[in-house]
Amino acid sequence: MGLKFMEHILILTHDPEGTRDWFCQNLGFRDGYHPEFGFPVYWLYIGDQDVIHVGKAKYSEHQIAYLSTPDDSKPIDNSAGALGSARIDHVCFNCEKIEEFIERFQKNGIEFSERKAHNSHLYQLFLREPINGIKVELNFAAEEALRAGRVASWTDSGQTVTN
Repeated sequence: MGLKFMEHILILTHDPEGTRDWFCQNLGFRDGYHPEFGFPVYWLYIGDQDVIHVGKAKYSEHQIAYLSTPDDSKPIDNSAGALGSARIDHVCFNCEKIEEFIERFQKNGIEFSERKAHNSHLYQLFLREPINGIKVELNFAAEEALRAGRVASWTDSGQTVTN
């Protein structure tokens, strides 16, 4: 097939600085080097890999031309109905140190849900980046969450009801 791995995602937003800051402050990305494109952009890194690119939506004619594809003039149905970008429902990152994430989210007032992925060894946190409405999934080893005493609201048996 030839595919090796996903390189990055680009978020075009009305608030690139706020988007950059949210991903850095809440998920631990770092803002780093990027080439010059003739329009402003931020590249956010995990280690040495740029994973999220952030730019201002409709910044200039040059940017629009640079990012265009040959069939951009064809109509596209963007009626997915969910918050976020077109048909992409969420982005997901493999993580460790669940307690640090939860502490940071609680400190920053970020709501999240916890799930035990069906028939797997994954424990997931789901949250929404508030500037653009992008849903974020964070996957941890279920054993790490168990050691941290986390209790999922969704499990293999369905939704857990707590009082």
